[in-house]
Amino acid sequence: MGRRKVEIKRIQDKNCRQVAFCKRRKGLLKKAKEISILCDVDVAVVIISNRGRLHEFSSNNSLSGMLQRYESHVDAEKEINAEIQVAEYSKYSGFTTMGELLQTTERQLEETNADGLTVTDLIHLENELQTALMQVRSRKTHLMLKSAKDLHEKEKLLQEEKKHLEDNIASIKKNTKVNEMSDLPAPHIICGQQRVALNFL
Repeated sequence: MGRRKVEIKRIQDKNCRQVAFCKRRKGLLKKAKEISILCDVDVAVVIISNRGRLHEFSSNNSLSGMLQRYESHVDAEKEINAEIQVAEYSKYSGFTTMGELLQTTERQLEETNADGLTVTDLIHLENELQTALMQVRSRKTHLMLKSAKDLHEKEKLLQEEKKHLEDNIASIKKNTKVNEMSDLPAPHIICGQQRVALNFL
């Protein structure tokens, strides 16, 4: 019989929570050590308990060195992203229409061989295409909503016209019946005429 699946949520019982923390902390640190040995990678793990105690592991015995490497990597990534954003903004801020943006993207695809593009160029190109795609989708959604609204209004007008025509037809039928009845002679006139005919005979 396999172990039951543990629901991932905060353990309410304080003692059970502490036992689970100790067991899982040991398991996590063991896995970190195994992956660093098996894959020959630098691994650092920092755990701070709810009591404020620090538990750490570093595969190269220099956690501060690992943290510095991490910070420098994050800073470099931020600088690259900032440069890309500035370059994209300065390059494409002048485009006012979706058509201009699509033409520029198409021109770049025609002018350059995709195999010769750098990662930065591909990121620029991807961002351009995503921007154009979002604009196209937005325009399509707008047109579809407008079309649906127009159809709804037309349907409403047709229903109103149909009701108006039905009312007119009913009114005409009513007037026709009244006219037909008014053409018939009154009953007392018919009786008088019959009396005159009888007297004559």
